[in-house]
Amino acid sequence: MYALAKHLVLELRDCDRAVLDDQPFLRRALHRAAQELGVTVLGESFHRFEPQGVSGILFVAESHLAIHTWPEHGYAAVDIFTCGDSVHFEAAAQLIIEELRAKNPAAIEMSRGVIPSAERALIQPKRMP
Repeated sequence: MYALAKHLVLELRDCDRAVLDDQPFLRRALHRAAQELGVTVLGESFHRFEPQGVSGILFVAESHLAIHTWPEHGYAAVDIFTCGDSVHFEAAAQLIIEELRAKNPAAIEMSRGVIPSAERALIQPKRMP
């Protein structure tokens, strides 16, 4: 089986509540994670809610990185979704966990766009002699 993309869902509990409400800090953290992944950032959108909480997304050529925070609960939900094989996938996740000072992190990894081997052969470029 071959997967078109990898999707890591981070459940970050017991985070630093002040960090979870700091939009500029969270923006920088996602950009550092994108650098760690080696992806190409195409755009972004971030919003701070009143009285608290931040949602943000980096649109990358390879898909996206997103964060949604609930400071009042010390919780952040993070998605790292990339196509292709990213060598530094786990390092980017670890960077976010450390930046948010999550004391109780959990991760769920999914393969997206799973293609049986026979179908994969049809979509791979042929090598020239």
